[in-house]
Amino acid sequence: MSFPRLLVLFLLAAAVAAPPRRAAAACASERFSGNRAFAACADLPRLGASVHWTYDAAAASLSVAFLAAPPSGGWVAWGLNPTADGMSGTQALVAVPKGGGAYEVQTYSISGYSLSSPGPLSYQTSDLAAELGGDGRVRIFGTLKLQNGTGEVNQVWQVGPFSGGAIGIHATNADNLNSKGKLNLLTGASTAASGGNSLLRKRNTHGVLNAVSWGLLLPMGAIFARYLKTFKSADPAWFYLHVACQLIGYGVGVSGWATGIHLGNMSKGITYSVHRNIGITVFALGTLQIFALFLRPKKDHKYRFYWNIYHHSIGYTIIILGIINIFKGMSILSVDQKWKTAYIIAICILGAIALILEVVTWGIVLKRRKEDSKTYNGNGNGHLPLSM
Repeated sequence: MSFPRLLVLFLLAAAVAAPPRRAAAACASERFSGNRAFAACADLPRLGASVHWTYDAAAASLSVAFLAAPPSGGWVAWGLNPTADGMSGTQALVAVPKGGGAYEVQTYSISGYSLSSPGPLSYQTSDLAAELGGDGRVRIFGTLKLQNGTGEVNQVWQVGPFSGGAIGIHATNADNLNSKGKLNLLTGASTAASGGNSLLRKRNTHGVLNAVSWGLLLPMGAIFARYLKTFKSADPAWFYLHVACQLIGYGVGVSGWATGIHLGNMSKGITYSVHRNIGITVFALGTLQIFALFLRPKKDHKYRFYWNIYHHSIGYTIIILGIINIFKGMSILSVDQKWKTAYIIAICILGAIALILEVVTWGIVLKRRKEDSKTYNGNGNGHLPLSM
């Protein structure tokens, strides 16, 4: 074998045998003001954040820099949780705007799922500072005195809105709910946590159940009741279709409502008042409708007219409030636009069907009235039909 071929084979074998080089982390190119420098860094998997640190294990002293992009004029937070891997119990450094593009650091010892007021942390802190970087990310600096022997820590980070001098509630999409993980201060290993997926699944389940029940099944049941009963051949099938849609819709809706109550209990301090109040109202009115079925007068009863007015007005109110609340829920969950579009299309299809049937059934009703009018003129009994 010729020497060139041997050389090529040797180079190929060396390339295959050589271990792959680890790509340099993007955080390694960061430069900080005040000649700050850190021994290690990690690009975090959520919210486009990164963390830099220098850890003196002998002194248990952690110097840290955290970078993340907040919503316009919003806040940025990073902290360590000594007892768990979630928000509750986190000892947080929160950078908030103080005007003129400047930021200041406030400390919060978080209890539950809300920020009450700034206060001291369980860790001794020093050299706290914050600034807005040229890339639009806010940078938090600080030094924390950890417990002796600390090697791996639970870190939590977050971004959210800031208005009126108050820290607003952060978004509840997957990135925000999963912005936590473990950081090994000695080896530099950073692992992401996925515990937020469980909560996100519950929220998505809550949304799907309510969208299907209050937002689709109940409108379909109303369409069956309003339009199919005009066709004599659809009697009494329209009634059973109407009852089936409403009962199934109510059952699924109760499940969605109960899931919402459970989520509220899990998220102490996070309250969406309008969404919650509309949901409670819809559930209460829906329950009232179910009980009203047992009090429905017979067709020829003198109170049946008033019962119909009540039943129709409450029913349409439930449908309108339900659809409004579904869109509010979508905004809270920050769902992808494709899901909003899909629901809008579904509602538009139901609306178009209702509009077509409105025209068709009015044509049938007017035709019948015209025929009944001829019958009236022929019989001369002096009375037009009271209802169709």
